[in-house]
Amino acid sequence: MDVKQIEYIVKIAETGSITKAAEQLFITQSALNQQLLKLEQSLGVKLFMRHKHDMTPTEAGKVYLKYGQHMLQEKREAYTIINDMSQNNVGKLYFTFARERGIDMFCSTYSVFHQKFPGIILEPHEMLAQQQMARISQGYVDLGLVTVADEDKLPGLEYELIRKEPMILAVPRSTPQAASAARPGTPLEDLPVADLKQFRDLPFVLIFERSTMRRIIDKIFRQHHFNPYVLFESASIRTLETMVKTDLACTIVSANYYKFQDKIAYYRLPGDPQWELDIVYKKKAYLSKPMLYYKELMQRYFREKSPLITRKLLTKTGV
Repeated sequence: MDVKQIEYIVKIAETGSITKAAEQLFITQSALNQQLLKLEQSLGVKLFMRHKHDMTPTEAGKVYLKYGQHMLQEKREAYTIINDMSQNNVGKLYFTFARERGIDMFCSTYSVFHQKFPGIILEPHEMLAQQQMARISQGYVDLGLVTVADEDKLPGLEYELIRKEPMILAVPRSTPQAASAARPGTPLEDLPVADLKQFRDLPFVLIFERSTMRRIIDKIFRQHHFNPYVLFESASIRTLETMVKTDLACTIVSANYYKFQDKIAYYRLPGDPQWELDIVYKKKAYLSKPMLYYKELMQRYFREKSPLITRKLLTKTGV
């Protein structure tokens, strides 16, 4: 197998298109098509089924991709180990995070990382949690900052815990149902527990259905036989919080979004359902010096710059 040829075939499979793959590979469409035809001719079998709008791997194509992807992963790991040994500190570190969760952390840590490893390109990618884990498992991404429930974890990945975050109910502080709410800035442990039945007549705005958080929220609703009227769905937690601040609806968020807020009242949920914020990488993967350093920067950021509002934090800060 020719490594460059493997990269071409993998990119065609990823994009499902000769045109899109050629654009991303910075070669002409005709050149890429000739490479594919040449390979198929030498193998004596078709690697892709050509449809009107896309291309899908044949059974032979799936075999080629399976072993080809493995070879590309081995190549990347070999180059990473050699770079560490030679202290060249050149190359790329592929990093992924979920929408909204990782961008502040990335902006805060990028320059610090670049000062220590100026020759390493830290390449970020924003994805849904399931996509993140799939790409890490396939070897395309080195590290991920992933919010995940236990049942969604994949066996081939390592999950290094940053912290556990409970889900909390957020309601307009002006609504009569918020009369029992704690004052702004109350530690998470001391928030009152919501009786969801008290909020059954209020509209809700929720994170979109395909997200990990929404699956957890829907599970909470099923467990408590709670069927709210959903006014709006969004991919942005900040959008949902804005709608709560303006007295439009209630929502459920993770404790990461709990701040000193005078227009939103927060409640714990029965049973304190939670998810994990984890650093994720492939099991038995070689962790290069840049990867180890960036893991340390992520842990430090959430410990020092974006901690949860807990009794421990307030005692530490003297509040």
